[in-house]
Amino acid sequence: MVIVGAALVRNGQLLAQQRAWPADHAGQWELPGGRVEDGEGDEAALARECLEELDVAVSVGGRVGEDVPLPGGKVLRIYAASLVAPGDEPRAVEHKDVRWISSGELDDLDWLPADRVLLPALHALLASP
Repeated sequence: MVIVGAALVRNGQLLAQQRAWPADHAGQWELPGGRVEDGEGDEAALARECLEELDVAVSVGGRVGEDVPLPGGKVLRIYAASLVAPGDEPRAVEHKDVRWISSGELDDLDWLPADRVLLPALHALLASP
């Protein structure tokens, strides 16, 4: 099973969202995204998940980093993304909080373990023009 995530960048900052549940991960940070459903492509799944979780439409770009193995034979796959309407403001529909963070703040958040693995790729993404 593939879990897709969005490295959503605006004005040189990355969007992170803070989990509200389950209890053992509440308060930790992750990239927006979710499960790819049967018959759904990665890009379509990511666009759907961002609409559900953030109430914004996104344009999905290229891959960021390598696949990250997850428990139970799952894999986390991250894609660069941008807001379709740059003036839209993502909101925490299913999460405790959302925050735009700079490259300098990336290492300061308490990331979920799978997302933490991607920090070097996220730094590189934010450093690219």
